[in-house]
Amino acid sequence: MAYPQPHPRLSVLSNSSLSSVEHLSPTMSSRYSIPSAPSINTALGTNKQALARPNIYDKNLNKPRVTDVSGAAFSFLFSEVVQYTQKRVSGINDLERRLNTLGYRIGTRVLELMVWRAESSSKAPKREIRLLPSLMSIHTQVWRAVFGKPADAIEKSVENADEYMIIDNDPPIERHISVPKDMSQLSCSSFTAGIVEAVLDGLGFPARVTAHSTPTAQFPTRTTILIKLEKSVLEREELLKQ
Repeated sequence: MAYPQPHPRLSVLSNSSLSSVEHLSPTMSSRYSIPSAPSINTALGTNKQALARPNIYDKNLNKPRVTDVSGAAFSFLFSEVVQYTQKRVSGINDLERRLNTLGYRIGTRVLELMVWRAESSSKAPKREIRLLPSLMSIHTQVWRAVFGKPADAIEKSVENADEYMIIDNDPPIERHISVPKDMSQLSCSSFTAGIVEAVLDGLGFPARVTAHSTPTAQFPTRTTILIKLEKSVLEREELLKQ
Protein backbone atom coordinates (compact mmCIF):
# COMPACT_ATOMS: atom_id res chain seq x y z
CA MET A 1 0.00 0.00 0.00
CA ALA A 2 1.28 3.46 -0.80
CA TYR A 3 0.43 6.40 1.34
CA PRO A 4 0.50 9.87 -0.19
CA GLN A 5 1.24 12.49 2.45
CA PRO A 6 -1.97 13.86 3.94
CA HIS A 7 -2.41 17.54 4.56
CA PRO A 8 -3.44 17.82 8.25
CA ARG A 9 -1.12 16.78 11.07
CA LEU A 10 -2.93 14.53 13.49
CA SER A 11 -2.12 14.41 17.17
CA VAL A 12 -3.14 10.90 18.10
CA LEU A 13 -2.16 11.07 21.72
CA SER A 14 -4.00 14.17 22.87
CA ASN A 15 -6.90 13.81 25.24
CA SER A 16 -10.16 14.33 23.41
CA SER A 17 -13.75 14.28 24.50
CA LEU A 18 -16.88 13.63 22.55
CA SER A 19 -19.07 16.59 21.78
CA SER A 20 -22.36 16.73 23.58
CA VAL A 21 -25.40 15.39 21.81
CA GLU A 22 -28.59 17.37 21.64
CA HIS A 23 -31.65 15.60 22.98
CA LEU A 24 -34.63 15.67 20.67
CA SER A 25 -37.77 16.95 22.23
CA PRO A 26 -41.17 15.42 21.42
CA THR A 27 -42.02 18.48 19.35
CA MET A 28 -38.92 18.02 17.21
CA SER A 29 -39.87 14.48 16.27
CA SER A 30 -42.70 15.77 14.09
CA ARG A 31 -40.14 17.09 11.65
CA TYR A 32 -39.21 13.55 10.64
CA SER A 33 -41.35 11.13 8.69
CA ILE A 34 -40.95 7.46 7.89
CA PRO A 35 -40.39 6.90 4.16
CA SER A 36 -42.83 4.66 2.40
CA ALA A 37 -41.72 1.20 1.33
CA PRO A 38 -40.35 1.05 -2.22
CA SER A 39 -42.30 -0.67 -4.91
CA ILE A 40 -41.13 -3.91 -6.48
CA ASN A 41 -39.89 -2.19 -9.61
CA THR A 42 -37.87 0.32 -7.59
CA ALA A 43 -36.30 -2.46 -5.52
CA LEU A 44 -35.30 -4.38 -8.63
CA GLY A 45 -33.79 -1.26 -10.14
CA THR A 46 -31.77 -0.66 -6.98
CA ASN A 47 -30.47 -4.23 -7.02
CA LYS A 48 -29.41 -3.88 -10.65
CA GLN A 49 -27.47 -0.72 -9.80
CA ALA A 50 -25.79 -2.45 -6.87
CA LEU A 51 -24.76 -5.36 -9.08
CA ALA A 52 -23.36 -2.96 -11.65
CA ARG A 53 -21.00 -1.37 -9.12
CA PRO A 54 -17.59 -3.08 -8.73
CA ASN A 55 -17.28 -5.39 -5.76
CA ILE A 56 -14.05 -5.56 -3.75
CA TYR A 57 -14.35 -9.35 -3.60
CA ASP A 58 -14.34 -9.54 -7.39
CA LYS A 59 -10.94 -7.84 -7.71
CA ASN A 60 -7.99 -9.91 -8.87
CA LEU A 61 -5.61 -10.46 -5.92
CA ASN A 62 -2.70 -10.86 -8.31
CA LYS A 63 -3.13 -7.37 -9.79
CA PRO A 64 -3.06 -4.96 -6.86
CA ARG A 65 -3.60 -1.24 -7.22
CA VAL A 66 -1.26 0.65 -4.90
CA THR A 67 -3.41 3.78 -5.06
CA ASP A 68 -6.44 2.17 -3.43
CA VAL A 69 -5.62 3.47 0.06
CA SER A 70 -5.59 7.17 0.85
CA GLY A 71 -2.75 8.34 3.07
CA ALA A 72 -5.04 10.83 4.78
CA ALA A 73 -7.64 8.15 5.49
CA PHE A 74 -5.02 5.75 6.83
CA SER A 75 -3.48 8.42 9.09
CA PHE A 76 -6.90 9.31 10.49
CA LEU A 77 -7.81 5.65 11.06
CA PHE A 78 -4.48 4.84 12.71
CA SER A 79 -4.73 7.88 14.99
CA GLU A 80 -8.16 6.70 16.12
CA VAL A 81 -6.75 3.22 16.77
CA VAL A 82 -3.98 4.67 18.95
CA GLN A 83 -6.35 6.94 20.87
CA TYR A 84 -8.82 4.10 21.40
CA THR A 85 -6.04 1.82 22.66
CA GLN A 86 -4.46 4.52 24.84
CA LYS A 87 -7.66 4.91 26.86
CA ARG A 88 -7.60 1.21 27.76
CA VAL A 89 -4.00 0.73 28.92
CA SER A 90 -2.08 1.46 32.10
CA GLY A 91 1.20 2.66 30.62
CA ILE A 92 3.51 2.98 27.63
CA ASN A 93 4.63 -0.65 27.68
CA ASP A 94 1.04 -1.87 27.66
CA LEU A 95 0.16 0.48 24.79
CA GLU A 96 3.10 -0.72 22.70
CA ARG A 97 2.21 -4.34 23.44
CA ARG A 98 -1.35 -3.86 22.20
CA LEU A 99 -0.20 -2.05 19.06
CA ASN A 100 2.19 -4.94 18.47
CA THR A 101 -0.69 -7.40 18.77
CA LEU A 102 -2.77 -5.45 16.25
CA GLY A 103 0.16 -5.36 13.84
CA TYR A 104 0.70 -9.10 14.27
CA ARG A 105 -2.82 -9.76 12.99
CA ILE A 106 -2.11 -7.65 9.92
CA GLY A 107 1.23 -9.37 9.35
CA THR A 108 -0.32 -12.83 9.13
CA ARG A 109 -2.63 -11.61 6.37
CA VAL A 110 0.15 -9.79 4.54
CA LEU A 111 2.25 -12.96 4.44
CA GLU A 112 -0.71 -15.03 3.28
CA LEU A 113 -1.41 -12.59 0.44
CA MET A 114 2.25 -12.41 -0.62
CA VAL A 115 2.57 -16.21 -0.67
CA TRP A 116 -0.61 -16.47 -2.73
CA ARG A 117 0.67 -13.99 -5.29
CA ALA A 118 4.06 -15.67 -5.47
CA GLU A 119 2.53 -19.10 -6.05
CA SER A 120 0.09 -17.77 -8.63
CA SER A 121 2.68 -15.87 -10.65
CA SER A 122 5.38 -18.55 -10.66
CA LYS A 123 5.24 -22.07 -12.03
CA ALA A 124 7.86 -23.21 -9.52
CA PRO A 125 7.41 -21.09 -6.36
CA LYS A 126 10.29 -21.21 -3.93
CA ARG A 127 10.21 -20.89 -0.18
CA GLU A 128 13.31 -19.33 1.34
CA ILE A 129 14.73 -21.25 4.31
CA ARG A 130 17.77 -19.10 5.02
CA LEU A 131 17.69 -16.19 7.43
CA LEU A 132 19.40 -13.37 5.52
CA PRO A 133 17.37 -13.74 2.28
CA SER A 134 14.20 -13.82 4.39
CA LEU A 135 15.19 -10.62 6.21
CA MET A 136 15.96 -8.96 2.90
CA SER A 137 12.54 -10.00 1.64
CA ILE A 138 10.93 -8.30 4.65
CA HIS A 139 13.12 -5.23 4.18
CA THR A 140 12.09 -4.91 0.53
CA GLN A 141 8.95 -6.82 -0.43
CA VAL A 142 6.97 -6.67 2.80
CA TRP A 143 7.76 -2.98 3.31
CA ARG A 144 6.77 -2.21 -0.28
CA ALA A 145 3.54 -4.20 0.04
CA VAL A 146 2.52 -2.43 3.26
CA PHE A 147 4.05 1.05 2.94
CA GLY A 148 4.68 1.38 -0.79
CA LYS A 149 8.46 1.65 -0.40
CA PRO A 150 11.33 -0.51 0.89
CA ALA A 151 12.97 0.12 4.24
CA ASP A 152 16.13 2.23 4.25
CA ALA A 153 18.62 -0.21 5.77
CA ILE A 154 19.12 -3.58 7.43
CA GLU A 155 21.94 -4.14 9.90
CA LYS A 156 23.33 -6.91 12.07
CA SER A 157 24.26 -6.27 15.67
CA VAL A 158 27.98 -6.34 16.38
CA GLU A 159 27.56 -7.30 20.01
CA ASN A 160 24.78 -9.90 19.76
CA ALA A 161 24.67 -12.52 17.02
CA ASP A 162 20.91 -13.03 17.44
CA GLU A 163 19.95 -9.39 16.78
CA TYR A 164 19.17 -7.69 13.47
CA MET A 165 17.78 -4.22 12.81
CA ILE A 166 15.58 -2.86 10.05
CA ILE A 167 15.78 0.94 9.81
CA ASP A 168 13.14 3.21 8.34
CA ASN A 169 14.15 6.88 8.17
CA ASP A 170 10.62 8.11 7.52
CA PRO A 171 7.96 5.63 8.69
CA PRO A 172 4.61 6.52 7.10
CA ILE A 173 2.67 5.81 10.32
CA GLU A 174 4.92 8.19 12.30
CA ARG A 175 4.69 11.18 9.96
CA HIS A 176 1.57 12.70 11.49
CA ILE A 177 1.90 11.60 15.11
CA SER A 178 2.64 14.07 17.89
CA VAL A 179 3.96 12.39 21.03
CA PRO A 180 3.88 14.42 24.27
CA LYS A 181 7.15 14.97 26.11
CA ASP A 182 6.02 12.84 29.04
CA MET A 183 5.58 9.91 26.61
CA SER A 184 8.75 10.40 24.61
CA GLN A 185 9.68 6.72 24.98
CA LEU A 186 6.58 5.64 23.07
CA SER A 187 7.02 4.30 19.55
CA CYS A 188 3.81 3.77 17.61
CA SER A 189 5.89 1.74 15.16
CA SER A 190 5.26 -1.14 17.55
CA PHE A 191 2.43 -1.75 15.10
CA THR A 192 5.05 -2.28 12.37
CA ALA A 193 7.10 -4.48 14.71
CA GLY A 194 4.04 -6.72 15.10
CA ILE A 195 3.79 -7.07 11.32
CA VAL A 196 7.46 -8.08 11.08
CA GLU A 197 7.12 -10.55 13.95
CA ALA A 198 4.12 -12.24 12.32
CA VAL A 199 5.93 -12.58 8.97
CA LEU A 200 9.03 -14.04 10.66
CA ASP A 201 6.92 -16.54 12.61
CA GLY A 202 5.10 -17.54 9.43
CA LEU A 203 8.38 -18.06 7.58
CA GLY A 204 9.74 -20.24 10.37
CA PHE A 205 12.06 -17.73 12.06
CA PRO A 206 10.50 -17.09 15.48
CA ALA A 207 11.70 -13.88 17.06
CA ARG A 208 10.77 -11.07 19.43
CA VAL A 209 10.41 -7.81 17.51
CA THR A 210 10.28 -4.36 19.08
CA ALA A 211 10.32 -0.79 17.76
CA HIS A 212 12.59 1.99 19.01
CA SER A 213 12.67 5.68 18.09
CA THR A 214 16.17 6.65 16.94
CA PRO A 215 15.73 10.20 15.63
CA THR A 216 18.45 12.23 13.94
CA ALA A 217 18.66 15.86 12.91
CA GLN A 218 17.89 14.91 9.32
CA PHE A 219 15.23 12.28 10.13
CA PRO A 220 13.28 13.22 13.29
CA THR A 221 10.94 10.19 12.99
CA ARG A 222 13.67 7.63 12.23
CA THR A 223 12.73 4.24 13.70
CA THR A 224 14.67 1.03 14.27
CA ILE A 225 12.85 -2.31 14.25
CA LEU A 226 14.89 -4.60 16.50
CA ILE A 227 14.67 -8.34 15.75
CA LYS A 228 15.88 -10.71 18.44
CA LEU A 229 15.87 -14.25 17.08
CA GLU A 230 15.25 -17.37 19.09
CA LYS A 231 18.18 -19.70 19.73
CA SER A 232 16.72 -22.43 17.52
CA VAL A 233 16.98 -20.16 14.45
CA LEU A 234 20.72 -19.65 14.92
CA GLU A 235 21.27 -23.35 15.53
CA ARG A 236 19.50 -24.20 12.29
CA GLU A 237 21.54 -21.61 10.39
CA GLU A 238 24.74 -23.27 11.62
CA LEU A 239 23.52 -26.66 10.40
CA LEU A 240 22.65 -25.28 6.97
CA LYS A 241 26.14 -23.84 6.57
CA GLN A 242 27.70 -27.30 6.85
